[in-house]
Parts: sequence; C-alpha cells; structure tokens
Amino acid sequence: MSHSQTVEITIDNKIVSVKIGTKLSEILNIDMPCAGKGKCGKCKVIAVGELSDMCESERKTLSEAEIESGVRLACQSFVLGKCQIFTDLSQSKGQKILVDTNTDGLCIDPCFERFGVAIDIGTTTLAANLFDKSGNLLASASDLNPQGRFGADVISRIEASLDGKADELASVICHALDDMINELCESAGIKTTEIDGAVITGNTAMLYLLNAFSPKALSRAPFIADRFFGEDVSADTLGLKALAPDTQIYLPPCIASFVGADTVCAILASKMSQAGEISLLSDIGTNGEMALFDKEKVTVCSTAAGPAFEGVGISKGMRAANGAIDKVSIVNGELICHAIGEGEPIGICGSGLIDAASCLLDLEILDETGFLEDDDVILSKEVTLTQQDIRMLQLAKSAICSGICTLMQTQNIDFDDVKKLYIAGGFGHYLNMRSATRVGLLPSELLDKVSVIGNAALGGAAMILLNKNAK
Repeated sequence: MSHSQTVEITIDNKIVSVKIGTKLSEILNIDMPCAGKGKCGKCKVIAVGELSDMCESERKTLSEAEIESGVRLACQSFVLGKCQIFTDLSQSKGQKILVDTNTDGLCIDPCFERFGVAIDIGTTTLAANLFDKSGNLLASASDLNPQGRFGADVISRIEASLDGKADELASVICHALDDMINELCESAGIKTTEIDGAVITGNTAMLYLLNAFSPKALSRAPFIADRFFGEDVSADTLGLKALAPDTQIYLPPCIASFVGADTVCAILASKMSQAGEISLLSDIGTNGEMALFDKEKVTVCSTAAGPAFEGVGISKGMRAANGAIDKVSIVNGELICHAIGEGEPIGICGSGLIDAASCLLDLEILDETGFLEDDDVILSKEVTLTQQDIRMLQLAKSAICSGICTLMQTQNIDFDDVKKLYIAGGFGHYLNMRSATRVGLLPSELLDKVSVIGNAALGGAAMILLNKNAK
C-alpha cells in the first residue's frame, strides 16, 4: 500500500481515517516523556491488526505478558492497514487534575460582557474554568497537555520547537484548548461564540509555544527571554477556532525565562503581598518556582526538579491516575498502600513515592543518605521501589528545598521570620506535608506554617478575568 492511501481504524471503538504509515503517537493524545524515543515505556496501548513489526525498543521495554496481550508503544508503532487501538493503558485515564479556584471576596468587575474563560497551560496538565458576568463558576474542564508527546519537560519542547516543530506544538495545544472550550460550553448550555473574554496563563516556555514564538532566547545563556507578554491577543491570532476570531485573550506577564505568568498568577491568588507579613510560595512540579515576600518586595527563583514527581524516571512511576499508589502508611510495622480508584496498584505517583520514602525512613529500611539497607522494597504485587528510584526522588526533592533555602539566604530571612508557606499546584494539593518535610522536600521548620492553595495559577487567571484592577 502507498503511504498516500488512507484507511479506517478504530480508536476506543471510534472510527477514524488515517494515512498508511502514520505513527500511533501522532493520532493519540498520549504522554511521551522521552519525546518518542521508545525509552520510557509510558505510551503503552493495546493495538491489534495491521501494524508495523515490533521493534527492538519495544521488546526491551515490554514484558512477555504485555507483548502476548497486544501491548505496543505508540511512539514506535505504525499503521499499515485496518487495526484496533485501545488506550485503556493510557495514564491519562482517571487523571487527577486540579481545577479548583477561590474567588471568595473578590469584587466582580469582569473583563468581558457575557461569558469568560480562565485557562492554565501547565507543562503536564491543562485546566479551565468558565464564568458568567456575575462571577459564577459555570463549568470546569481539564486534560493532559498534548505537547507531552514532544517530551515531559520544557527543555525537550524548546528543542523540538527549534528543530522545526513550532507550528505543530502550537497547533496541538490550540486543538486541546478548543476541545476544552467546547466541553465547557456544552456543560453550561451556551455557545462558544458567547465567550467574549479569556485569560490564558502558563510558564514562559508554554506561552512561547502557544504563540509559536521561537524560544531560542530560552535555550542558551544568558537565558534572557525576549518576550514577557502581559498583553492582549485575539483568538484568531492564536489559532483558537472555538472562539469568535476577535475574542480578546489576555496573556499575563512573565518575570523571567523560567519564572512565568503562572507564578505571577499564583502570587496574585495567594494575596501574599497584601498580607503584610513575611511569607513564601512554592509551586512544586517539574519546574519548581518559588517566591519570597519580605514585606517590601517579592523575590523569585526557579529550579529544575525534573519530572520524577510525575512518575517519569521511576521504575513503576505513573501519573496520579487510577491504579497509582498515592498514599503509603505504616500499620503494625507494615507498609499499607492506597491506590487511586481503590483497585490493585499498578504503579506509583509522586505523592505515593514521597509517602513511601518517609515510611521507609521511619522503619529504618532507608537511611539518612538515601541508601536502601535491603533489596528493592515491595509495595504491592506489581509495584516495587528500587535504589535508583530513591536517587531520582532525592534529585527532585533537593531542587525544591534548595530553591526555598536559597531565596531565604539571599534575603537574610530566618525560618522563624516566615509566617506562612503557600503551597500551590495540583501536586502540592495531594501531598502529605509531614512526609514532604520528613524526606527533605520542604524545610521541616516550615511544616506548621504550610497553607495549601491548590491551582493558584488558574485562580490568579480567574481573578484577572473577573476583576479589571487585578491586572
């Protein structure tokens, strides 16, 4: 067959038409933390029918049982004819994505006349809220960021953009946002064209990629961004099809190359600069951003924690989805694991990983250097923790803690001076703070000062949307 020919295939029982020779990852919204190199094994699907032969990367990554069950890596498999694809193994199923926002006490003076939408483009996830002109929340929607197929971190995506994929990166994110806007409006019973205002926030790289701007300035020293946003653009300019072409969309300002509009929105949502007391803010994730308010000014920094908190690089790691161990405790000297969805664990997510390490320290199976005294630790029938897993966690947690401590040292602030530590982001929302301080993710001196504020980036975007003065 010629590669110009098309064939009908089924994806989760839905018929779609694709060209012969199409890679499965190109037609599925699926995570590829290794940017499609066939190394991470996170893009597993069940695929049967006329497909390319299994390559060496798949044979190395998949178990014999998985191969016998028809599991393939989407980034290494090509359509050759009629076939069936089932994404039941996709880790987006049951994904926990935080869309809560708190606009209590906000004076409503919206930047729109009928309906407005606030959107947070995270490196890993997307979240959106739809409001009416009275400030009522009408609907919420969330999804994984489809740019994950180009790599789990911003550096991989910056490299992909510079390699000629800028338009593709912008297109996939706009398509995902269009789908979310359609979902919001269907849920609220309105037309998408009735939305006449929007705020879209994200880190600096995410806004660059949304606009298809060259991120060259972000890719090399001295890493000084040449666009800081804080501007209005039209839906047509961005390439959003769900909204009327002239719909105005505000992109909040960024601070630096790796401290973006999402941090600005989180600072706004926390109200830390209005409280009149010394406080810290930390968004814990692949890109860790921190802010310190010393009663006079806000000082910020960023750290490259890496994607371990999302399960990447962990032997049985996965996102916070059905089957992921998200909590670990000690009962009568034994480790007890809880999995999202209440079923049998198939992997472990970031919060579970931190809980597990904390418990292993308490049981003295793990020493203070991170060395496992015995062999791999069995958490369930399918899930074990290895020494390498612990080392990956140490790298990630140390980046966050070091960022916080560096901020404080730079401004000569002692732990006793800090009145509150705001923890922002979806990961922080589900984190056991006692475990976080036990493993050194957060300084133990700040445990009693923690205030969890959820998806503060989305919350700040909503505040800007609903009050003109918030800009």
